[in-house]
Amino acid sequence: MAESVQSLPRKNILTHTPLMALAVAAFGIGTSEFIIMGLLPNLADSFQVSIPKAGILVTAYALSVTVGSPVVALATARLERKRALLLLLGVFILGNLACAAAPTYNMLFLARVLTALSHGAFFGIGSVVASNLVASNQRAQAIAIMFSGLTLANVLGVPAGTALGQAFGWRASFWAIVPIGLIAAVAVFWLVPRQPKVSSELIHEFRVLRNPRVLLVLAMSVLGSASLFCVFTYIAPTLEKVTAISPHGVTLVLLLFGIGITVGNLAGGALSDWRPMRFLVMSLLALLLALTCLYFAEPFAVPMVVSVLVWGALVFAAGTPLQARIVEQASAAPNLASTLNQGAFNLGNASGATLGGALLTAGFSYRQLPIASGIVTVCMLVLALWSAHLDRKHRVALEAGELTLG
Repeated sequence: MAESVQSLPRKNILTHTPLMALAVAAFGIGTSEFIIMGLLPNLADSFQVSIPKAGILVTAYALSVTVGSPVVALATARLERKRALLLLLGVFILGNLACAAAPTYNMLFLARVLTALSHGAFFGIGSVVASNLVASNQRAQAIAIMFSGLTLANVLGVPAGTALGQAFGWRASFWAIVPIGLIAAVAVFWLVPRQPKVSSELIHEFRVLRNPRVLLVLAMSVLGSASLFCVFTYIAPTLEKVTAISPHGVTLVLLLFGIGITVGNLAGGALSDWRPMRFLVMSLLALLLALTCLYFAEPFAVPMVVSVLVWGALVFAAGTPLQARIVEQASAAPNLASTLNQGAFNLGNASGATLGGALLTAGFSYRQLPIASGIVTVCMLVLALWSAHLDRKHRVALEAGELTLG
């Protein structure tokens, strides 16, 4: 069995096997989340429902993560964290089994809601576990490595699962996810060390939400995700109608986007361990420049492809410090706060897609979406500067003896 956290030897973080186990789990969960989008036509035909009704499965998943995951985090607060992760992987496996075997649309709907309950809580608690597995100056990188499984799901898992579903029916895609969950559970069981006991008082989890620096992280997570999905939700029609790229070309661009977010996630993790808030502010400024380039590049194929790649990398590089930061700021009771951050990302997903849709419905063109995304990013930058100001005040108070580290 894996040794205790305290006795783990220092090692190269890129070959840290417990982090690899968490990344495998993240790959399975990410594939399960996003694969539904590529299977909507198949699902609609199978259950004889409209595409918009099939699309409710995506919304239901996001809302289940946003609303249900914090409840799950509280329900598992008394469990040792490794045991909680294994329980959540069990829910994930059962949820995908239920999806694969669902006889009706309503049963599939319930199975997706069940599967989503494991999503936010796993990433929330998993972030805490990942940060505890390494030295304090490697925490952001450790969390980024775990989340690399999620970004790789978009590069490898979703295209492969979609192709499988199109060839053998949508149920085959969910059947294929089940063994990934089983492999992840075995890897977590054998490779991830048990975590030290923490306070089991639920009131401690709620008290952390009185910390304004924690609330600022949650707000920045919502805005960062909204900035991404305001544009990304409509990237396919933008590439086809504005840039005049063929549907096959769109697939290749999305593959490049997936590579970009994977590189940005890992690079952001490494650089965030340098000076987290300075890196966040610098990456947001770079993101604003990338969105400006995106706006001007949209009518031209090659500049647009390059802009999409760089934009994706910068979006995920800017988002990487936030999960590590909330684990640090809510160190007394991180489970709920870290899980709420996952809910904040999903709330941002829905908000960004809604904002983009509202602008298009109001008569704005696809070219205006990067401008709207830039405005949201500016709001996030303001919160980042405010957060950095609170950090300075906190350090001054600590040095003056007005506060304690606890």
